[in-house]
Amino acid sequence: MLGWRIYLRFERRRVICAVCKAVRVERLDWLADNPRYTRRLAVQVGRLCREMTNKAVAEALQLHAATVKELDKQYMREELTRHPPASPRVIGIDELSIRKGHTYRIIVSDVERSRVIWVGGEGRKETDLDLFFAEIGEKKTGKIEAAVMDMWKPFRLSLKKNATQAQIIYDKFHVMGHLGKAMDEVRRQEYKRVAEKDRAFIKGQRYTLLSHRENLSREGQESLKKLLAANRRLHTAYLLKEEFGQLWDYRSEAWARKFFERWKEQLKWQRLKPFEKFAALVERHWEGIISYCNPANKVKLGFVEGVNNKVRVIQRRAYGYRDEEYLKLKILTAFLPRK
Repeated sequence: MLGWRIYLRFERRRVICAVCKAVRVERLDWLADNPRYTRRLAVQVGRLCREMTNKAVAEALQLHAATVKELDKQYMREELTRHPPASPRVIGIDELSIRKGHTYRIIVSDVERSRVIWVGGEGRKETDLDLFFAEIGEKKTGKIEAAVMDMWKPFRLSLKKNATQAQIIYDKFHVMGHLGKAMDEVRRQEYKRVAEKDRAFIKGQRYTLLSHRENLSREGQESLKKLLAANRRLHTAYLLKEEFGQLWDYRSEAWARKFFERWKEQLKWQRLKPFEKFAALVERHWEGIISYCNPANKVKLGFVEGVNNKVRVIQRRAYGYRDEEYLKLKILTAFLPRK
C-alpha cells in the first residue's frame, strides 16, 4: 500500500474437538486457503492471472510462483462455485491435445451460453465421454436436444447411448476441413502431372487455393486468377470447393438435398478422385450434416472450433501445463464473465 508492504499479525483460536479429540484451528473467512495470505489477495492474483503469466504476476506482487499458482487455483474454484453450469440444450463436443504422444482430453461446452462446462476423460474413447453424462446425471442429460461434434465415431456412439433424444450436428468447419484436404490433394496431383514449365503456376499456391477469394490480398487474387486460367482441373476443383459452402445456408432439407445432388453431378467426368471420396464421406454422414438446416439447430458452430483456439492460447502463454488440474481450471474459467 503506497509503496509499503503490509503484514498483519493476529491470533487464531485452537480447540480440542470433543468428538475426535483432534486439535482444530479457527477458520477466518477473510483468509485464503494459504493462511499466510488474505482472500482479497487471492482474488487480485486470480484476476491478474487471467491476463498475465504467473511469472509476471509473481514479479509484480513479489510472491513466489508456486504461491501465485495456489492462490490462482483458489480464485478459480470460487469462481466456478459462483457460476455453476445450467442445464445445456445444445452441447459442443471436441477433443483437446494436452501433450505430445496423442494424449487427449474431451471438452464439452454449452454452445448457447458460450462456455466450457466439462473437461475430462483419459482419451477420446466412447467410455471417456460417458463420464460426462454420468457426472451431469440423467435429468440434465434428458434436456440435451442437440450436440455439435466432428465425425469421430466414439462421440456419436456415446451420445446415442446416453442422450437418445439429442440430434447430432456435424461441425461445419470440420466438414469443410475434409474438403480442404481434398482440394490440396488435387493440387499435389496436378503438380506431379503437368509439365515442368507449368509447375511454376502451382508451386507455393496451397494457401491461395484453400482461401476464399474475398479473403485474399490483391496479389493473392492475381496469383489465383493466373493459376485457374492455366489449369482447368484446379479451376473446376476450386469452383466446386467454393460452391459447397452454400449447403449450410439452406433452411429446408429437401432443397439442401437437391443442391448436394447437383453438386455431385458436376463431379462426373472430371477425374477428381479426392472430391469423389469427400462426396462419399458426406453421404455417409448426411443425417448429421443436414440437421443444421432445421431452424432450431441454427446454433453458433464456430464457438466449438473457437474453444480449441482459445485453449491453445492458454497453453502457449504458460509454455504448457504439467498440472492437469490447473489446466482444467484455466479452461473452465476462461469463458466466465470478467468482473
